[in-house]
Amino acid sequence: MTNPIEVRNPRTGKFDYVIIPPPLRLLAQQCKRTRRAQVRWQQLGLDGRIEALQQWKEAILSRRDRLTEALVNDTGRLSTSVLEIDSFLSSIDRWCKLAPELLQDSAKNTAIPFIALQQTSVPYPLVGVISPWNFPLLLSTIDTIPALLAGCAVIVKPSEIAPRFVAPLKIALSAVPELRDVLTFVEGAGETGSALIDNVDLVCFTGSVATGRKVAEAAAKRFIPAFLELGGKDPAIVLESANLELATSAILWGSVVNTGQSCLSIERIYVAESIFEKFYHQLVAKAYRLQLAYPTVESGEIGPIIAEKQAAIISDHLLDAVEKGAVIHCGGVIEDLGGGWWCRPTVLTQVNHSMKVMTEETFGPIMPIMPFSKLEEAVSLANDSIYGLSAAVFASEAEALEVAQQIDAGGISINDAGLTAIMHEGEKNAFKFSGLGGSRMGAAALKRFMRKKAILIKTNDTNDPWWFGNGE
Repeated sequence: MTNPIEVRNPRTGKFDYVIIPPPLRLLAQQCKRTRRAQVRWQQLGLDGRIEALQQWKEAILSRRDRLTEALVNDTGRLSTSVLEIDSFLSSIDRWCKLAPELLQDSAKNTAIPFIALQQTSVPYPLVGVISPWNFPLLLSTIDTIPALLAGCAVIVKPSEIAPRFVAPLKIALSAVPELRDVLTFVEGAGETGSALIDNVDLVCFTGSVATGRKVAEAAAKRFIPAFLELGGKDPAIVLESANLELATSAILWGSVVNTGQSCLSIERIYVAESIFEKFYHQLVAKAYRLQLAYPTVESGEIGPIIAEKQAAIISDHLLDAVEKGAVIHCGGVIEDLGGGWWCRPTVLTQVNHSMKVMTEETFGPIMPIMPFSKLEEAVSLANDSIYGLSAAVFASEAEALEVAQQIDAGGISINDAGLTAIMHEGEKNAFKFSGLGGSRMGAAALKRFMRKKAILIKTNDTNDPWWFGNGE
């Protein structure tokens, strides 16, 4: 018998929800049943799979209020939860539209006149998705939807910190028999996730570098693919030619959206010396205008810190920075309001790379700013990290493009921040310790769930194999 896990409400601090992880034996049995059902799902054909996903979407829409309520209870924020649901629903439509072209087989002649090639693909039978707490719905389905369309069955293990959203999804699934047998959500913590890896054919993991390394090692032992989207310490570089009004607004948004609880958050800012004072004064003025979403979810833009452990990390980073000489211009304190942990947008100067706030993932609405004198210095500072997820450059377009080519990161936003969160066509890989495996964007996001097969056909009518007569 497994022990129940109590779940904390990020707004009240109360443990008001309970999940019960499945015993490992039952989880293994569930994986076997789901893998068996995958055969029928694949045989249903792409049109049938599209129809099933559209039926699920409609069932979710009819229960959207319940899903919103659950997601707000999971995360403590409203507007971002609404955006998260919209993004999830639109992703179903987007992938249903793209899949027919991306999953087409092909046939062609080869360089050898009497050999033709049929190129086809088959799905991995069972995909395991292990997702985090910061965008619970979106990040539990970002890999799930393309995997299902590819013909895979999927088992999702969401974070035990934010699991409430699962119940409305399961109710909606019950209305779609073809889908409910091949899409399963299991609740639990690290032990459940580890057991899931032992029972699937491919794993998608989103989370910390420390846990991601364990996932990669476990997958390697089983010789199965692992697609890992891990941490980030995304830099922004602001050159003299930048539009400061645009740069300060974009960087503020990129740093505090979802209270900075995003791997795509801007977490360190490098600004040309000649505009440094003007830049940070503008940024501070704009940061002061943002309010906490307290006492109600409609009260402001900044929601609570979702994971209690993250509040301690943010506090530690700020304390470390101040002890080493950093100056805080706004925010800078973890507040206990109504039992939840809150942090106002925080701007720091007099920072350097000896501080945790410049080198470790903070995952909060924290904006440390360093001046630079030469472009080479800015690029060197931006690349001085174990992470390489994404970045932003603010400058004239020609100058910004030149800088973007030198940054070691998979997605670079020019004169904006976090564009990879809304633009899905561009394929990108995570650099360094920010991840491993195929792109989660673009055509590759679907094709990575398929194993390619080359069928080679001898087309001439001789009785001899191709190599006959070529020996000595």
